[in-house]
Amino acid sequence: MGERFGCYRDPAPAPGALWLHAVSLGETRAAAGLIEALRARQPDVRLLLTHGTATGLEAGRTLLREGDAQAWLPYDTPGAVRRFLAHHRPTLGLLMETEVWPVLQQAAVRHGVPMVLVNARLSERSLRQGQRLRALMQPAARSLALALAQTEGDAARLRAMGVMRVEVCGNLKFDMTPPEALMTQGQAWRQQWQGGLPRPVVLAASTREGEEGPLLAAWRSLPVPRPLLLVVPRHPQRFDEVAALMCADGWHLLRRSNWGHTPPPMAGDVDVILGDSLGEMPAYYAAADVALLGGSFAPLGGQNLIEAAACGCPVIMGPHTFNFAEAAELALQAEAAERVTSMQDGVARAVQLATSRQVQSEMSQRSRAFATAHRGAAARMAQQILALSGTAIR
Repeated sequence: MGERFGCYRDPAPAPGALWLHAVSLGETRAAAGLIEALRARQPDVRLLLTHGTATGLEAGRTLLREGDAQAWLPYDTPGAVRRFLAHHRPTLGLLMETEVWPVLQQAAVRHGVPMVLVNARLSERSLRQGQRLRALMQPAARSLALALAQTEGDAARLRAMGVMRVEVCGNLKFDMTPPEALMTQGQAWRQQWQGGLPRPVVLAASTREGEEGPLLAAWRSLPVPRPLLLVVPRHPQRFDEVAALMCADGWHLLRRSNWGHTPPPMAGDVDVILGDSLGEMPAYYAAADVALLGGSFAPLGGQNLIEAAACGCPVIMGPHTFNFAEAAELALQAEAAERVTSMQDGVARAVQLATSRQVQSEMSQRSRAFATAHRGAAARMAQQILALSGTAIR
């Protein structure tokens, strides 16, 4: 809490670090490729990583080297921000994706710290919301020295919001490589769950509130024997809620949190596995034949499908993917994903794919090829960042 208010017990670190803010787990994992690219070009770069969630902080620890620092992002108040900047004295600030902090950004400019929005994205909906809050958001947009956008559409919307300089570099998430250990772990889980029987596995990935009920209703309408259903809610605070929903609906449930490295011997009557863990999404994709994209079956904008593609897991998405519109469209064009209009249709198509080994295998290969074809954003962003910073980062 002290760090949230810009109060620190430890002595101030040496000035001049490159400050990167990655709010949570997803942003921190995406930032790993950028950090690697920055260090490849400037090996002596020192980092200050800040976060807004415990999962982001934990993931960020694995990216630190000697001389780096890590802290909580201060609250966006004048006093907290002023104390944060005075204590850490970074030379350049990087905000990931959609992070906008008006007080922090204005204070950074006054302290001579250029701010860059990296892997930047802005949906049409967010642009409209920002324009309604023009008095607050436009100065924040104009305070950015640079925005490194994922797509041309994002770039156009960022300029419309008021960002003066925008470059299109692609999406960092294409540069994420699924950890081999997690992929192996997921494949081992699958073998354990199947018990030697060819039972397909359908994953509902990063589900959001309001999606599990229609999912379970559609699943119940399937003929028996059904494939194994693996459900991974997007937010950990909903794990118990989703488990209670499944049990109340009469499903036989196995929870990831109830086993260690190896699942227990699984009785044949287990209907659903609840993926109530953090940081294991590649393992879940590796265990599945096909994934239903959470957040896309309710009007929530969808979740990132790039990680699924990199793991070779075909994706069935609903009608709502406005948060990742271009990635979704590119995946459709590459035949690495399919779109349906409802959860009922999504479940039917997912089961059809999961039980058609040849079709599933071909789509899995196209998914990996799609992910590989769009790599390179980390190198492009690192070049832009270091050109902006000059030789100041030490």
